[in-house]
Amino acid sequence: MCLKRENAVTKLDNTVETRQRLLEAAGEVFAEHGFRAATIRDICQHADANVAAAHYHFGDKTELYLAVLKSFADEALKKYPPNLGLNGSATPEQKLRAFVQSFLLRITDKGRPAWHGKLMAREMAEPTTALDVLIEDVYRPLVERLENIIGEFIERATDSEVVLACARSVLGQCLYYYRARPVIERMAPQQQFELADVEQIAEHITKFSVAALKEYRL
Repeated sequence: MCLKRENAVTKLDNTVETRQRLLEAAGEVFAEHGFRAATIRDICQHADANVAAAHYHFGDKTELYLAVLKSFADEALKKYPPNLGLNGSATPEQKLRAFVQSFLLRITDKGRPAWHGKLMAREMAEPTTALDVLIEDVYRPLVERLENIIGEFIERATDSEVVLACARSVLGQCLYYYRARPVIERMAPQQQFELADVEQIAEHITKFSVAALKEYRL
């Protein structure tokens, strides 16, 4: 009888719904305690799942942590793709604006779990091996897309120092609105990063960047 009950619990915890509960719970626990201090047992208690389920779905704590980071990065990219649906005939300036707006939407999305920003801040402050995987799988392809847009606009090789520097400048403008968001909202209470705000900011960053990029055209 006990074996049957254990098998029933294991079967229940092997569901997609259980996997999602574990991801959500892991995000909260990792954000609160950090990767090193968090435990699988604490995560499973938050998820109302057994430890066997965590091992079944993710293997170990490192893989679970990476799955949390990648899962929400993938969801954000799916919701706000870098080209925002532009067709192949779009100009470099249109591509740049779509990239900037989608980037801003991903980092300011109020629909993200409350713990997401805290988790990413922890990862940047105390990098783990997961950051290397994220860079290769998520961030590097995004940066290379931006470099291609800039290279096309200023007619330079995408691996030139000018293109790399310009790409970092564009990203730096976008990240300012993420890092300084609490300050911005206090200094300008009317700006709450709703869709209209993001569109306006994206338009400004694009115009500002395009004006600068024209100085680098061959």
